[in-house]
Formats: sequence, structure tokens, C-alpha cells
Amino acid sequence: MKLILVLAIVILLGLLLGFLFYNGRIRFNYPNKDEFPLLGIDISHHQGKVRWEELRTEKISFVIIKATEGADYKDSKFTDNWAASKKENYKTGAYHFYRLCKVGKEQAENFISVVPRGDENLPPAVDLEFGGNCKTSKSKVETLAEIQEFLKILEDHYQKKPIIYATNEFYEEFLLNEFKEYPIWIRNIYKRPKLEEGRNWFIWQFANRGHLHGIHGFVDLNVIHGKSMEILQ
Repeated sequence: MKLILVLAIVILLGLLLGFLFYNGRIRFNYPNKDEFPLLGIDISHHQGKVRWEELRTEKISFVIIKATEGADYKDSKFTDNWAASKKENYKTGAYHFYRLCKVGKEQAENFISVVPRGDENLPPAVDLEFGGNCKTSKSKVETLAEIQEFLKILEDHYQKKPIIYATNEFYEEFLLNEFKEYPIWIRNIYKRPKLEEGRNWFIWQFANRGHLHGIHGFVDLNVIHGKSMEILQ
């Protein structure tokens, strides 16, 4: 009887912890604020209408906003989010969700058609991941060549080296020992990232179910690897 009771308690605690983790009330990562004082978010239309006046109560230093996806998709909230973030004096940047089945050059042109240049902006960023992506018959060599062309077009246009966002899975399959001259924004919601080949990362997305005043639902949380935004300029 006691064994059954203990098992029941363990199961209930497991379910409770799972529920709290799924809903973002607890998480694996709590970066030290002294070591990582610059907290940021990345947002898109999925966050809906951000209540920027309430967000002011959170200690946010930077905002990276989804601008485009693939060859023709433009995020419906980009213009509003960009203007509001700038008005609030956050260090602001934009990112593109890269579609593996689309042409890199066309995707770069899509991003450029939406995101303005500005010395005060964060470098453009590209989101490279398998989740939510399309299937492609391109080889790894072909895919890397198109990503390289995408990055080069953005670098020439914005005069800044783009930031590469990647999940661990995508990084290990495609980016290991590739594009070493570009800053890495790595996703790891379970532990502090350590890139396999000893490469430095510059932004760490440590949570994907964060809760902040002014944002309904979940939001991604990020920190800069350092104490100054200049590391990304």
C-alpha cells in the first residue's frame, strides 16, 4: 500500500512539473544576471499586439523582430513592432525565417524589401532550423551555397555581418565548422550552450516559453554573451 502511495505521489509530482514546464512557469535555464545582464526577446505575429507600455516594466535591452519568411512572406506585425521597438529605444533588429526549399537569393531580396538600413540597428539575422521548414531535394553542399549567397547579399546591403540563429540539430548537421566569420545565436532551452568545435556563441536563446508583462502568451528569451551590444556591431 505504501509503495502504491509513493508511486502515486511521484507520478503526480511528475505531472505537475511537466505542466509547469510546458506552461513556462518553471524552466531549465536561469542565466546569471551579473554574467548576462543584457536580456532580449524575439517576437513575431505570434505574440499578437504587444503592450509596449507594460513591457517597459521588464528589463529588456534588445528586441529582434520577425520580418520575412521564404521568398515572399512578410510578417503582418513587423512594421508595427519595428516602429514601437524603436520608439521605446530598444536596440532593435530583424530576422528572416529561412525556407530550405526556396532560393537563397530570392529570400535575401524579400528581407531587404522590408527591413530598413540603419547604423543603430542590430545586424540582420537568419533563422536556420528544421522545425516548421519545408522539404527539399537540395544536397547539403547546395543548401550551404545558397545560405552563403543569402548571407553575402545581406552583408553587402546592410554593411554588417548577419547573425545566424540555429537550433542544436541544425547546427550539428549543417553549420559545424561552417560560416565561422558570422556570429552565432544558438537555441538551447535545457542548458548553457557549448558549441562542439569550441566556437563562441553571441546570443543564447535560453527559453521559448517565457512570460513578460505586455505580451500575451509565450515569448522567446535571449541573452547576449557579454555585457555590451558592441559585440554584435
